[in-house]
Amino acid sequence: VKMKSFFRIAFFMPAITALVASSIIFMIMLDENYGLVNYLLSFVGIDPIAWLSDPFWAKVALMAAITWRWTGYNMVIFLAGLQNIPGSLYEAAEMDGAGKLRQFLYITVPQLKPIFLFTFVLSTIGTLQLFDEPYILTEGGPNNSTLTITLYLYQNGFRYFDFGYASAIAYVLVLIIGVLSWAQMKWAGEDK
Repeated sequence: VKMKSFFRIAFFMPAITALVASSIIFMIMLDENYGLVNYLLSFVGIDPIAWLSDPFWAKVALMAAITWRWTGYNMVIFLAGLQNIPGSLYEAAEMDGAGKLRQFLYITVPQLKPIFLFTFVLSTIGTLQLFDEPYILTEGGPNNSTLTITLYLYQNGFRYFDFGYASAIAYVLVLIIGVLSWAQMKWAGEDK
């Protein structure tokens, strides 16, 4: 594949970009009056969208920012998993008359089961720990539509100075993450 290294770097670059910098770039791009996204949408006749001040669009904007940031990271994990599937499995399946779809369904997908589980748990943990993007983009608003558990923890601890409640939230979060990690290892059959 031509330019394979370029595309790997291009897709992985968001994962190593500073969270604050990428969040500020998204905030500028999604500005209702002067943002690049609304400017481009105006060319196709779409009125400006209040990306960061409307509860629905704020969620969409936050999901877009997070998806942009972590898709490349998960792609690298899947690429490593794909490269570890022995080519002999595909050769044997081809000799047995299996087409590409059957090879994908009966070789690739089962071989990637641990990778699917690993990225699912990593993504879930990352979502539970999500703080920077909602804090910088919307501070949890509008109407708490982008309030995450870690942002809620932060607000209780450092805005309302209720450190006991914030600590309880942190313990529950650690418990949830621990249970999810255990379930992933158990489901993947790696519990030893």
